[in-house]
Amino acid sequence: MKIAIASGKGGTGKTTLSTNLAAYLAEHEEVVLVDLDVEEPNSGLFIKGDLVHTEEKFKMTPEWIEDKCSLCGICQEVCNFHALIQLGTQIMVFPELCHGCYACSELCPTNALPMTPKKMGNLKHFQIGNLSFVESRLDIGEEQAVPLISQTQKYIEKHFQKNTIKLFDSPPGTSCPVIEATKDANFVILVTEPTPFGLHDLSLAVDTIRELKKNFGVVINRFGIGNNDVIDYCKKEKIPILAKIPNSRKAAELYSHGALIYNEIPEIKQQLENIKNYILKLGERGRR
Repeated sequence: MKIAIASGKGGTGKTTLSTNLAAYLAEHEEVVLVDLDVEEPNSGLFIKGDLVHTEEKFKMTPEWIEDKCSLCGICQEVCNFHALIQLGTQIMVFPELCHGCYACSELCPTNALPMTPKKMGNLKHFQIGNLSFVESRLDIGEEQAVPLISQTQKYIEKHFQKNTIKLFDSPPGTSCPVIEATKDANFVILVTEPTPFGLHDLSLAVDTIRELKKNFGVVINRFGIGNNDVIDYCKKEKIPILAKIPNSRKAAELYSHGALIYNEIPEIKQQLENIKNYILKLGERGRR
């Protein structure tokens, strides 16, 4: 099972759910938690383990070789991201805009644009009992999260067996990084809060996940504040509510100290059990 945990906005409790659910599932199952919010990963504040592997990650960008270039202009025409332009007798390359699609390089008739590696970040792999934790982090100044998210997912596919439960702590919002993080998921958990802001951004996230044709459910965090509009919305849209995590000052205090909360608050542990049962039933259906 590949479970993506996402949200329409930041601050809804996505990382809180990801880390606590991963630790809870790992009490009886082989689990890997992957922090794909590579621009500011923070699952590592709550999951402490032994570092078993680290590696630098690179993306491929074109390098212009002036002596080989015939200034035909094909590279500028085929680049959908305006990562290179022709100015007089020069080709200017903007690595920050490059998506590494290789179109300019492969279609260049004189091989004047070979692809070269450019460091974009780091990946770290930690282990604690049944729980593996993989975190990727963009270097400061890097603007594109998608290439690093993609390479992190390839690392997971290569190093973890199919029967391992994979939880992906996804970036917030509905932009390209979220699409990349959720596009291969078997199921998406959307975390929201019972407030007008929560409902607004949940509706955007629902539209996005439906466009991707993914099965999904909702977890309401900080349940007890706000109103019932999110519940009414889910009923109207026939969206399953997997859990209602109660609003708790004790949970906030534990979170602020970088501690997991499910063992300290029985009501939250019960809600995680509800999510676990739902996930395991999905897995059983998928194996039939």
